[in-house]
Amino acid sequence: MAAPRAAPPRSPPAPRRLRLLLPLLLPLLLPAPSDGLGHSAELAFAVEPSDDVAVPGQPIVLGCRVEGTPPVRITWRKNGVELLESTHSTLLANGSLMIHHFRLDRGGSPSDEGDYECVAQNRFGLVVSRKARIQAATMSDFHVHPQATVGEEGGVARFQCQIHGLPKPLITWEKNRVPIDTDNERYTLLPKGVLQITGLRAEDSGVFHCVASNIASVRVSHGARLTVSGSGSGAYKEPMILVGPENLTLTVHQTAVLECVATGNPRPIVSWSRLDGRPIGVEGIQVLGTGNLIISDVTVQHSGVYVCAANRPGTRVRRTAQGRLVVQAPAEFVQHPQSISRPAGTTAMFTCQAQGEPPPHVTWLKNGQVLGPGGHVRLKNNNSTLTISGIGPEDEAIYQCVAENSAGSSQASARLTVLWAEGLPGPPLNVQAVSLSPTEVRVSWNEPLVNTKEIIGYVLHIRKAADPPELEYQEAVSKNTFQHLVSDLEPSTAYSFYIKAYTPRGASSASAPVLASTLGEAPAPPPLSVRVLGGSSLQLLWEPWPRLAQHEGGFKLFYRPASRASFTGPVLLPATASSYNLSQLGEADTDHAWGAGQGCGAWCQEVGRRGSVCFPAATELPVGAEVTQHSTTFPSDPTTVYEVKLLAYNQHGEGNATVRFVSLRGASERTALSPPCDCRKEEPTNQTSTTGIVIGIHIGVTCIIFCVLFLLFGQRGRVLLCKDVENQLSPPQGPRSPRDPSILALNGAGRGERGRDKKRVDMKELEQLFPPAGAAGQPDPRPVQDPGDPALCEETQFSMLPLEGFSLLEEMTSEAKAPFAGPAAALPPQDGGPGFLSEGQATRASTAPAAQPAHSGQ
Repeated sequence: MAAPRAAPPRSPPAPRRLRLLLPLLLPLLLPAPSDGLGHSAELAFAVEPSDDVAVPGQPIVLGCRVEGTPPVRITWRKNGVELLESTHSTLLANGSLMIHHFRLDRGGSPSDEGDYECVAQNRFGLVVSRKARIQAATMSDFHVHPQATVGEEGGVARFQCQIHGLPKPLITWEKNRVPIDTDNERYTLLPKGVLQITGLRAEDSGVFHCVASNIASVRVSHGARLTVSGSGSGAYKEPMILVGPENLTLTVHQTAVLECVATGNPRPIVSWSRLDGRPIGVEGIQVLGTGNLIISDVTVQHSGVYVCAANRPGTRVRRTAQGRLVVQAPAEFVQHPQSISRPAGTTAMFTCQAQGEPPPHVTWLKNGQVLGPGGHVRLKNNNSTLTISGIGPEDEAIYQCVAENSAGSSQASARLTVLWAEGLPGPPLNVQAVSLSPTEVRVSWNEPLVNTKEIIGYVLHIRKAADPPELEYQEAVSKNTFQHLVSDLEPSTAYSFYIKAYTPRGASSASAPVLASTLGEAPAPPPLSVRVLGGSSLQLLWEPWPRLAQHEGGFKLFYRPASRASFTGPVLLPATASSYNLSQLGEADTDHAWGAGQGCGAWCQEVGRRGSVCFPAATELPVGAEVTQHSTTFPSDPTTVYEVKLLAYNQHGEGNATVRFVSLRGASERTALSPPCDCRKEEPTNQTSTTGIVIGIHIGVTCIIFCVLFLLFGQRGRVLLCKDVENQLSPPQGPRSPRDPSILALNGAGRGERGRDKKRVDMKELEQLFPPAGAAGQPDPRPVQDPGDPALCEETQFSMLPLEGFSLLEEMTSEAKAPFAGPAAALPPQDGGPGFLSEGQATRASTAPAAQPAHSGQ
């Protein structure tokens, strides 16, 4: 037979509740001692209202007690609006507010729910208490009812119910309409509405109900039946967590319940840890039931992620679940603002530092009204510092620092007293400011009307109109001077000026501020930097000047190769621009060169200003050959230096330009140029490799040295060489470089090989073989002689050698006049004469373009 149902706890009747509240309310209902108001000159709260829950139809008292110099007037605000006296509420003698019958918004009558503030005022100022939120007690229906459960003997059963209410409902459980025995260690009741039963037995079967109660109501959930079956099979079961911890958000001093229910065979061991590795601690920590973690009186340091682990005994097999605990803390002050007294015209500063979780937001009040930044009031450091510059009588008040977050709010107050000395002069009069130049303003004024005899000087306060007051600076002026020239100002900028007169006893009040803008001028050169982006691109960077846009300004960009006379540009850029990319600097210069028919030789021409190219040319133009014109594109030389010029302009004109020189060297690679025409050789066998030419030159040079030694130490015959050498030389087969005044011609074939094809010699390789005579910095010791001088012919000695394969020419005139500047191209001999150049032919060759053979790629 079921045990008789015990009566659930009910809330006491209303009159009884009021009698229970009277001992607590009595100190608030009685007036404060008379000496409590008179001993403290500062207006401050001794008792402030706090958050509360009221029962509809029942009375509620909001406490408030104020200390300060009497008389003190106390009023109340609800949601920021002053409450008027009525029969519904009464202001008690000590300043507390009593609402006789708390009501909700029903039938058109206003609700008493809301935020309440106590306001106190005396002749020094006004203060406002913290906000107290008053809510009506409520109880909702269950939105989660317990569910029927079947479990094995020795297993675990769990019931849960959820319900919302104000204040938070108290949850109890009944089995078969009888309150369960809380002393039974197998039964665990968690505050959030959970019942856990471990080590199930047959007698645990029954119907369970959840009972929720608070001052508003009592509610009972639906019944849920627990059925306990026979004992388990005893087979091994992996550990498993049935219910893990939930995410919780609590306020400090509350209790955290982290649930963890695990099953398995053998029964798993439940343990707890923090995800961040910090120790959980032992103070205020307990384990309820078989694995529930209870943390009493939580603090902010308890916030974190908690991990529940179910371990199989004797093994490393385990299962985990985790939940986050967030602990909030209402705002509280670390540093309160202090009351201060300051002379008029000086600066007053209040500091207020608050902490909380989440971090609180700080607001300042002046005599109960929100004080924002502006004028001579500044807020810094996340509103924790209040600065009032140039204080006057209107700034004398009570200032409050209000710190508020989601967990609560707090307030602290301080008083500002402005000190005035007797006999101080009045403010300077007729202050005027006139702009004289882009950097100078003249400020003039008249002396004050009263108390001028003790003036020892003036102080002019200067700042940009757009800057905060703390960035102002001062300049001192003698007492007999009524104008001052302010220099080193910025062009086209508005400035604010005011002035004070100083005496040994203090400063006068500030004059009325005046504004003046400096004159405009052309902008200064912009700071410019250049980056090479690639073989044909530059990036220009400079600081943006937003003020240029206010004066119809911008930037102008010019650029050119340094060797060119004219600039490309201007490129107009807006005032907001701060970079520009110059691209395609390597694009072509186009020039014209002349070739002939299909005959191919080798000669080069300077092209444009960005490079040079070698063109094919006929050594002997066939009769009737058609001369054609070629238009060719040339890539830029990476060694080319570019000049970049950037200037800023506005309506006052153009400023000086910033000039930078930059080379593309290192960002691009030169490539071999292909011949602009497809030259077809007359004979395939005419193709000679550069390597073969170089080997031949080495052999020729060796033979020449041997011949010279033989001439010096062998036969000493004198031969006069005075004949017309022009008929013995072939026409020049290639142009000479204008920097090469000497020519050394090698005939490696002799007369018997006169018909062989011409060979092209690589310029760089020849220069390596025949370094310039002046490269070492030594002048040529040979005398300078005229090639037409007969004495030269008479004194020249040659050894007549029976060498059929080599001929030697030493042109004394060219070698004597200038050091060797580079090798000439190999020239083939002409029919009817040895491979020597005549004087006239050498002269013509020297005027030809510089030879730069194109690589054939062989």
